[in-house]
Amino acid sequence: MIELHAFDDPRAQSDALAKAVGDALHASLAADARAARARPTTLAVSGGTSPRPFLHTLSTQPFDWKRVAVTLVDDRWVPEADDASNARLARETLLQNAAREAAFLPLVDTAQALAAQVAALNGDVANGARHLPDVAVLGMGEDGHTASIFADAPEWEHAVSTAEPFVAVHPGAAPHARVSWSMSALKKIDRLFLLIAGRKKLDVLKAAAAAPQKNAISALANDKGVRLDVYWCAN
Repeated sequence: MIELHAFDDPRAQSDALAKAVGDALHASLAADARAARARPTTLAVSGGTSPRPFLHTLSTQPFDWKRVAVTLVDDRWVPEADDASNARLARETLLQNAAREAAFLPLVDTAQALAAQVAALNGDVANGARHLPDVAVLGMGEDGHTASIFADAPEWEHAVSTAEPFVAVHPGAAPHARVSWSMSALKKIDRLFLLIAGRKKLDVLKAAAAAPQKNAISALANDKGVRLDVYWCAN
């Protein structure tokens, strides 16, 4: 199910999404406290230019960041110092201000091979060192990919069908190999948000939701068990 929240102003979009994500994190932290769970509430965020204002705003929200673990929806297989690194973006934007006290769980370790890193990440989930995100903020490309689940990648079928939480992806048309949460993992996340802008991306989303297509956003939008809160700005 898609819930569309439309805005004409990017600042209003960022502020509204920061409040919604903050509310979701508050609810998750309260549920953890009631259940006496020791694990942190986990927030996964995306890279790109669009999330920067939202991430800056969220970083100032005054809640118990010490009980929050920040991770990524996906990342490119590049060193963290690289401009293309989503981990670098998260450190420069979200992990500032009040959010400096959050733990950070990056996905990439280029000191080892990509396949070995994905296996290690899946092992971390299996042994409880990492947890499925409680809240995630996705982005979407004009080809309908979300996270790094690309329809033109040789790993497409594996990424949308595996029960493993992490997958390696080699996009056909986009640069860099990637590490990404799998489709099965995305579908299990309690609160999913999508941040997009522009008429073209809205049209892509509407077409993907209207009928099943070979792209990741369509797989999410057509799953009756998934609620996707879309924060869209016309500009």
